[in-house]
Amino acid sequence: MSIVTRTGDAGTTGLMFNRRVPKHHPRVEACGVVDELNAALGLARAAARSKALRGRLASIQRNLIVLMGELACTLADLPRYKRAGFGTITPAMVAELDALAADLEARLGAFRGWAIPGETPHAAALDFARTVCRRAERRVCALHAAGQLRNPRIVVYLNRLADALWLLARQGERN
Repeated sequence: MSIVTRTGDAGTTGLMFNRRVPKHHPRVEACGVVDELNAALGLARAAARSKALRGRLASIQRNLIVLMGELACTLADLPRYKRAGFGTITPAMVAELDALAADLEARLGAFRGWAIPGETPHAAALDFARTVCRRAERRVCALHAAGQLRNPRIVVYLNRLADALWLLARQGERN
């Protein structure tokens, strides 16, 4: 099957289970920004010197694929989505980010004032990913406020991820 389907030529796109919506739909916007975040994390992973950090970022990217799948499913189709065996953002995924942030804070110490991105290419890539993450969080919060998000852990995951990315960037400035 070709990537060129022409099904979006009229300004619509497909969600899970063949649901068509306008490309400017808030659900599509949220998925698109999370996709941008995944690409930004790919840049940060490519710039990382540490094999452990590359592995950590790849794990987060896999979680974002789960998150995008959940976002790409209408509320009406969520039971079908779960029956099909697709994953959802879980408390354990949030706990991993909490543990990462706690570990980084313990090692890096307290921070005061603002950080200026760009000290190192790797830290700049992480800061860029953080800002995209915050935009994704805002788009997902809009879905939540409109009653279009069943799993509130998605908002929590993105919030924790942005915090962890800020800390990883600060660590990247020191390495």
